[in-house]
Amino acid sequence: MAFANRTDRYHEWAAGLAARVTEPLLTCEAVRAEAAFHLRSMPLVLTMVREGLVEIACSVSDHLIQLGELAERYADRQPDFADVCLIRMSELYPRHPVIIVDRGAFRVYRRNKREVIPLIRPPG
Repeated sequence: MAFANRTDRYHEWAAGLAARVTEPLLTCEAVRAEAAFHLRSMPLVLTMVREGLVEIACSVSDHLIQLGELAERYADRQPDFADVCLIRMSELYPRHPVIIVDRGAFRVYRRNKREVIPLIRPPG
């Protein structure tokens, strides 16, 4: 989201990262919905999907049991739906790091119960 919002404090970092991406970024419906909300532009998010910048790679309906288990495991942290989906995607695509700007929660989350989730995040 930060690369598409020039007023975001991480825009420059995210734009530089996006310029180096050669494959579609994998995402899910929950992250796509959150991006549309924060960017205040569903057309922009749909364009990102249509043009191949992002690819929907995880269907919530296919992973309901695992998403429910993750939500229960981290209930004390009150993860949002997108975070739980990203944890699950990290389990499904272990070679792909998760790109985030939120530093807090993802340091605690684990994939497959104990594996650290590799992250790409802004410096500092």
